[in-house]
Amino acid sequence: MTTSPPPYVPGHHLLGGRGAVVTAAAGAGIGGATARRLLEEGASVVVSDAHARRLKECAAELADAFGAERVAALPCDVTDEDQVGALFDLAEERHGRLDIVVNNAGLGGTADLIDMTDDQWSKVLDVTLNGTFRCTRAALRRMKAAGRGGVVVNNASVVGWRAQRGQAHYAAAKAGVMALTRCAALEAAEFGVRVNAVAPSLAMHPHLVKVTTPELLEELTAREAFGRYAEPWEVANVIVFLASGYSSYMTGEVVAVSSQHA
Repeated sequence: MTTSPPPYVPGHHLLGGRGAVVTAAAGAGIGGATARRLLEEGASVVVSDAHARRLKECAAELADAFGAERVAALPCDVTDEDQVGALFDLAEERHGRLDIVVNNAGLGGTADLIDMTDDQWSKVLDVTLNGTFRCTRAALRRMKAAGRGGVVVNNASVVGWRAQRGQAHYAAAKAGVMALTRCAALEAAEFGVRVNAVAPSLAMHPHLVKVTTPELLEELTAREAFGRYAEPWEVANVIVFLASGYSSYMTGEVVAVSSQHA
């Protein structure tokens, strides 16, 4: 069975007046979709990405659509602590507050473990897990100091639960993101900050097509009950839910955004 994506859900001003940061937001994937959804829900957003040119284009497009006063951008490599600090400083300076952080930056790849090099392993872990750690730490420090609470949403993956050949480094990193989310949530609850994660199965974007064979994409799509991949905005909708007051009693949760059942 193959189904069509549902109609795009309009914004309901769930996040009016909030200040947000989204990492890895310059592409056509989950990060870019999330930045747009946050803006549609009334938030002001700082977008970041390691790709400066794409980030500039993305920020200009969002500023045209939602107003330059609500959009700021800064290139950020999440493996660099100084760049992470500068990103969060900008968010507070530009919008006067930091309420929502979406840690979307991650790096994948495909290699069987016996062929995987130390560099391949370390690079994926440093961006995907260590980068999420650095950004979560920066967010919690600022949110605690501000005393207004806040929300952190991390992007994990169903491969953090499920095995997939050639993905040992990525799966280990995403399982780490899940564990980091749960532990950070326990600590952050003391100062009113919630930390949750989404775990998508298959959300289509141009980069995925470049790094995945057509055969594997067909196999992964066939596992989905809807017979199709998720649109990036469908994952962004769940991130908005976790960032909003509708999920006020949820923390330390990892929410699968998936129609897989095996």
